Amino acid sequence: MTSKRFALGISRFALGISLILSLFFLMPTGSSAITKAQRRSARALRTRTPSLTRAEMKEAEARLSEMGYGTGRNAFIAFQKYEGRKVTGQLSREDFEAITNASAPQAKDPGYKHVEVDLDRQVLLLTDDEGAVKKVLPVSTGSDKQYNEKGMSGLAYTPRGRFRIYAKISGWRKSPLGMLYYPNYFSDGLAIHGNSSVPNSPESHGCIRIPTSAAIEMYKLMPVGTIVLIYDKQSFVSAKDWVKQ
Repeated sequence: MTSKRFALGISRFALGISLILSLFFLMPTGSSAITKAQRRSARALRTRTPSLTRAEMKEAEARLSEMGYGTGRNAFIAFQKYEGRKVTGQLSREDFEAITNASAPQAKDPGYKHVEVDLDRQVLLLTDDEGAVKKVLPVSTGSDKQYNEKGMSGLAYTPRGRFRIYAKISGWRKSPLGMLYYPNYFSDGLAIHGNSSVPNSPESHGCIRIPTSAAIEMYKLMPVGTIVLIYDKQSFVSAKDWVKQ
């Protein structure tokens, strides 16, 4: 009996040791847990985008200005719109790299002075006498939706085609649907004008909104008679024959 009890005790002891060893190998050690945390931290550091330096910000603004976008938030927005990037108005590392590798915008109808409004990109391009783009602005054009406001209803549509600036008003102008800042009229009361709200998408009643900060300068750069081309990817009409006339 004694030998049997002894053998049983040894067996239970061995089983206990085996269970303890199994638990020991299943549980992570303190050093391995720290190693995993360090690895996660290292991976996060590798994937985190480094912030731009002041020198890089200045370099980006200089390059944007050189290409005709100007400076400040509207320049970032115009660049992002023209290049088909996500519109944030903020300069990211990816945007910085895109700016340094970008080419200046090109007019669709080069060779003479005019204004182009690209409805797909939601940007305005102003060219010089040779047709080189000198200024690029973000715009918001007609939403293509029906509206019923202030006793008026209709389709918020910006017409496509070729037009001329036929009238201008300095300062503020009260229209039936809102206030216009330094409007430049091109078709049936529709105008290129300054507005404090220039959404990233088409949201106007048909006019072409530009930032208020650019309205006075554009008013001076677009005298009566200036040709305005408005187009999307499905519609474009050259105005070079107008220039000859």
